[in-house]
Amino acid sequence: MLDQRRRRALQDLDEATFSKFHIRTVLVAGAGFFTDAYDIFAISVGAVMLGLVYNNGQTSLGAAADLGLKVATPIGNLFGQTLFGWMADVYGRKKMYGIELVIIITATVVQAMAAQGPNTAVTITGVLIFWRFIMGVGIGGDYPLSAVITSEFAATRIRGRMMTAVFAGQGLGTLAATVVAIICVAAFRGRIEDTGAAGVDPCWRLLIGLGCVPAVFALYFRLSIPESPRFTMDVERNVTAAARESERFMRTALYRDERDEFANAIRAEAPRMSWADFKAYFGQWRNGKILFGTAYSWFALDIVIYGLGFNSSLLLNKIGYGIQDITCTDNPNMCMYQTVWSISLGSMILAAAGLIPGFIAAFLLIDVIGRRPLQLIGFSLMTATLCGMGFGYWALQAHASTWFVVLFCFANFCANGGPNTTTFVIPGEVFPTRYRSTAHGISAACGKFGAVIAQIIFSRLQDLGGAPGSGNWIGHILEIFAFFMLTGVFSTLLLPETKRKTLEQLSNENQENFIYDLHEVRLPEGVLLHGHPETQTLAYINGQVHGPEYHVPEGEYYESGPAAGPLSAGGVQVHDTAVYSRGR
Repeated sequence: MLDQRRRRALQDLDEATFSKFHIRTVLVAGAGFFTDAYDIFAISVGAVMLGLVYNNGQTSLGAAADLGLKVATPIGNLFGQTLFGWMADVYGRKKMYGIELVIIITATVVQAMAAQGPNTAVTITGVLIFWRFIMGVGIGGDYPLSAVITSEFAATRIRGRMMTAVFAGQGLGTLAATVVAIICVAAFRGRIEDTGAAGVDPCWRLLIGLGCVPAVFALYFRLSIPESPRFTMDVERNVTAAARESERFMRTALYRDERDEFANAIRAEAPRMSWADFKAYFGQWRNGKILFGTAYSWFALDIVIYGLGFNSSLLLNKIGYGIQDITCTDNPNMCMYQTVWSISLGSMILAAAGLIPGFIAAFLLIDVIGRRPLQLIGFSLMTATLCGMGFGYWALQAHASTWFVVLFCFANFCANGGPNTTTFVIPGEVFPTRYRSTAHGISAACGKFGAVIAQIIFSRLQDLGGAPGSGNWIGHILEIFAFFMLTGVFSTLLLPETKRKTLEQLSNENQENFIYDLHEVRLPEGVLLHGHPETQTLAYINGQVHGPEYHVPEGEYYESGPAAGPLSAGGVQVHDTAVYSRGR
């Protein structure tokens, strides 16, 4: 039976040995996340450069423009995550994978070439905000696609490490953005010291534009990656093709998409994606609480991740750590160079000291102690750390700026060693195949909504009660962030532990007879289909419910099942208890 073949194929996938195909999957998906993080967090340094060039030597374009640049990408992420997540469950992972990179590459190149003339109606700020939104849509699509493709190809025992390795591209991309900024500033030092803003202009263009390079290299491999066998089986219902793919993988460690070869294979019948089925599945508390837990945990986390990440240069500036004021010397061009150099160097220190070690810790521990404990520990430590940074902000600012940087790095370490990784991993595991990408996209979109909230909080509250640019309320903002980390502890309690469990076990659906064998039958003219007289079950034909009585038109073909034996013109089971007889 097809149901048994499906279970054998899933077992092959779950027990597969680590192979070159797994490495390829991680590298192809990880390259996208490298690009995503580079493009997102490069704006932290890039916004300072843009201010120096287009706002008369100031370190920002102004509060409104700075906010627009920082929220445009997360808002685009929100739309991309929701849209691509849903489309991947409807049209397939393979059909969507790569489209998001094309969007990212196009938007990145246009940003790097943006310009502003003296009498133009559209400012460079408006152009950059628009294209950063478009870029954000592409980046958003990468989240559910990469997570789901990796989880569905991974063996159970290494699934956590594979997904963590993919997401670690975010830390490497963030670090790469700061390294590129330092290289650009060093390369154009002479020009900056001679011409000031004219020397800074190519720096931000290179910093933004180079973000498309890894995406270009990854594009071909994404377009050539095979369809997930789980999608082929459970959504396309082509068990024959998926089973052949899985069997070949067990023998050769290679996948080959065989859906075209078996396009006319008899389809199984399985639960299908629909709005009614979505409500029925997530309307159960045991399933709905998990979606709420993944969505809120990501929302709370990204308030802090993006609140700190997008404003790291601002925080360094306010505590006076390594950044000189623009009026620090009699040579404004020299001071301009010192400003961009110090901001780039400080951002690199924060990334190298916190992000990378955190991802390494997550990679080593996620399949050992599990996702849920990592998330609980991370949220708890971040709560304590941000309380220390917030309540002690003014003392640290005045007397111990180095300790503030240490706490900042430790907060990054706790985030990336815990919830920043697990909020990506868990939604890619805990939902059934037909909703896995959609639910991951919903969870990620809630996170980006939190990122937008974080930027509004920072932009509107940082100077509250003080002069513009004073940062008078930053300590209280950090205290607010600590509160959200505390709420993340409680939302994590709604989530199951996914370590060493198959995706089907985590779906909360009975896998026995999950799919039905279907047979193609020609019924004679005049046949009358009707439900079983005792159970009132309606006839289920070609994916549609008919009844209580349905007359068969002449010469039509019908799928029917499951059948206890060979179908005949006698007593045929069209569905579990539906039968047919000759009409009068």
